[in-house]
Amino acid sequence: MNQIPASPFNIEPAPVPQTVSVPLPSLAPTVTYTLIGFTAFIYILQLASVAVLGYAANQIDWLEVYGARFNSAIRMGELWRFITPVFLHGSVPHIFFNMYALLSIGSFLERQFGHGRFALLYFLGAFSGNVFSFLLTGENGYSVGASTAVFGLVAAQLIFFYQNRKLFGNIARQAIGNSIFIIAINLFIGLTPGIDNWGHVGGLLGGAIFAWFACPNWEVAATFLGPKLEDAREYRDVVLGTALVIIIFSVLAVWGMFK
Repeated sequence: MNQIPASPFNIEPAPVPQTVSVPLPSLAPTVTYTLIGFTAFIYILQLASVAVLGYAANQIDWLEVYGARFNSAIRMGELWRFITPVFLHGSVPHIFFNMYALLSIGSFLERQFGHGRFALLYFLGAFSGNVFSFLLTGENGYSVGASTAVFGLVAAQLIFFYQNRKLFGNIARQAIGNSIFIIAINLFIGLTPGIDNWGHVGGLLGGAIFAWFACPNWEVAATFLGPKLEDAREYRDVVLGTALVIIIFSVLAVWGMFK
């Protein structure tokens, strides 16, 4: 019987990729709930100050007097106004829509980012948005609201799904498209007089810069208990993202104060 020698081109077929189910982080969004609760409490204090003392001037309550972004006050050295406006709101619809957005987007992002990174993201978005608005709205610029921070969250959500698109697949593509649509629609609405669109743009920039360096980089790892997600992002990347936002927007703030 003749034997056919083994061909050097006999190659075993590549294994067929298998889809596995990996649970996402189930962290309770306690920072999100705390921010909503504290912001609502501050708004109640705003209403109480009006009920007891009346408006300070031009429909501005007493907490706004000491915490709103007044460009003239910032130029006098009241730098806390780059952050405190995030807790103040001008009406019930204003706080309702901002807190609804914070709940909707923040709950998901906090589970991905963790408590510390999410808190950094929120306040860096607020800071960068208020700095950008301070820079571009003139001497009499004024604003309150959490929308600077919320726009930072929207930008971070877009970056998160883009950087983890291989893991999320079609979900990532849909989420990226939704984020771009939300940004475009809200910036268009922001062209309406009385809306601080420059604050929105600044929040977007700050949130995007931080998230690009600091958002979770999920990888599937095999364990004895089955596959699980592990964050490959290094701590130094989070520090870098934080430092970049603080340095960039602090320089812009100083420039705006002395220009």
